[in-house]
Amino acid sequence: MSLVDLIKQIGTAAVDSQHPVALMFGNVIKENPLEVSVNQRITLTRDFLVVPDTLLEQKILIGGTEYLIRKPLQQGDKVALLRVQGGLSYYVLDRVGAMDE
Repeated sequence: MSLVDLIKQIGTAAVDSQHPVALMFGNVIKENPLEVSVNQRITLTRDFLVVPDTLLEQKILIGGTEYLIRKPLQQGDKVALLRVQGGLSYYVLDRVGAMDE
């Protein structure tokens, strides 16, 4: 690695450290396994997504009848994401309403 390349790498790391997370928006394009498209450029698979329990399906059984308490992420849902520095994981914050694109 040349000195110039090393200086570029150090500079990039310094800039990245100033922005440890980034807010992004995406669309759920597949439910199982979960996939989210971000800016129509990248597709995030379940391996890269951290999904909180509040966005997972929850059912309860009362008197032999099953009730859906919370629906899971579904195809077409728009979501807010936090990209962790380096882009190796994305935390799904929540569903969001209509977004102007």
